[in-house]
Amino acid sequence: MSQIESPIIVGLDIGTTKIAAIAGRKNEFGKLEILGFGRANSNGVQHGLVLNIEQTRRAIVQALENLYQSNPALKISDVYVGIAGQHIKSLQTRGDIVRQDAEIEIYKEEIEQLINNQRKTFIPAGDQIIDVIPMDFHVDNIPNIKDPIGYNGVKVGANFHIITGDRNAIRNIHRSVDRSGLSTKDLVLQPLASASAVMSDIDIEAGVAILDIGGGTSDLAVFYEGILKHTAVIPFGGENITTDIKTGLGVLRSQAEALKVQFGSALVDAAQANAYITIPGFKGMQPREISMKSLAGIIQARMGEILDFVSFHLKQVGLDSRAMNGGIILTGGGSQLKHLIQLTEFTTGLNARIGIPNEHLAPNHIEELKKPMYSTCIGLILKGYNDHEPQYQQYLDYVRKSQAEASIAPTVTSVEENQMPEELKPVMQETPKPVRVKFWDRFKFKVIDMFSEEDQVLNK
Repeated sequence: MSQIESPIIVGLDIGTTKIAAIAGRKNEFGKLEILGFGRANSNGVQHGLVLNIEQTRRAIVQALENLYQSNPALKISDVYVGIAGQHIKSLQTRGDIVRQDAEIEIYKEEIEQLINNQRKTFIPAGDQIIDVIPMDFHVDNIPNIKDPIGYNGVKVGANFHIITGDRNAIRNIHRSVDRSGLSTKDLVLQPLASASAVMSDIDIEAGVAILDIGGGTSDLAVFYEGILKHTAVIPFGGENITTDIKTGLGVLRSQAEALKVQFGSALVDAAQANAYITIPGFKGMQPREISMKSLAGIIQARMGEILDFVSFHLKQVGLDSRAMNGGIILTGGGSQLKHLIQLTEFTTGLNARIGIPNEHLAPNHIEELKKPMYSTCIGLILKGYNDHEPQYQQYLDYVRKSQAEASIAPTVTSVEENQMPEELKPVMQETPKPVRVKFWDRFKFKVIDMFSEEDQVLNK
């Protein structure tokens, strides 16, 4: 294998219940090798919004410390960060540019200009554009073009999906990350990150809805015929279910969370009729018995409400069970509820399955990272590569050309920086030196120990 290796990309998922940081690098087969992983309980975040910057900063620092413990050789300066919350909105626009010479093939810079023009779209005061996503292009009278580069024509245009968010909410995320000693490379909408981690090209073509059930919100992304058709943030998540159980059964919040995780079912009919769970009483009071049917009834009511929102959004964009051949992919921590697939299929009329982020992972990843709750973080790393690879490939081509001309052994450090074109110098600076320590076994067992300790605390 060549010594010229891909850069290390880090995804940071700032959630309502957890903050996760994962470092990864693509191998020669295009699969992600996980180089480090850290997690911490999240404080200061509610319904996807950073409300307490200092508490969030401390949680990010704790997640980073755990990541460094898993692999001390890592050096991290910037991260790709997920964003969600009820403040997220989306709108569709259309833009065109008229070309000076129709005989010249359309080139990349023209498409970049077309996309950047959409950032001038009028949006309500107090909001900020997070991302501009082209859905499909058209050149003159030719519609539904996925990639117009190389076409000839007078006018090139596209339909766009623009994602916006509250300016103050975005600023709070940046401040939390900055005060943790990191810089935000880019903000990525969480359902799009999760989607990239759990679905394949076949899913996008068939038509699929990705439902990422997080702690504070549930995020929806809808794809049809290879195009992102719709995004939405549903203002309910796993924390709402926990609150419902706490209120409905009159238990402590910690007990409600444990009941949901260990005994919860999203389907009343699947719960055992005469089964009861015994929980300790308060301060010496008699233990209480909780009906499994009652617990399932509370969970089904809230999950049914979330899934009703999904059906509503699908109808809004004119997609039904006949169009969505790929069905619904459930991911996020809340997707691990028992019998959720059955409830989803019953409520929406669509096929459903759990999406785990192993589609793009190299075979040597630990089992813990295959859980749906890490879909967003894995997707953020993929987003980083999507942004970085074109320029990085240009950098590699330059390095190889220089090496060939010098007739020397292939090594990145043999290319002098002062000989490099100005536009490629940032890539060289951003590209970390290869981590060649034999970290894998050490990293794997440290992460397993970390989760074993958490399980021991939960079971006390």
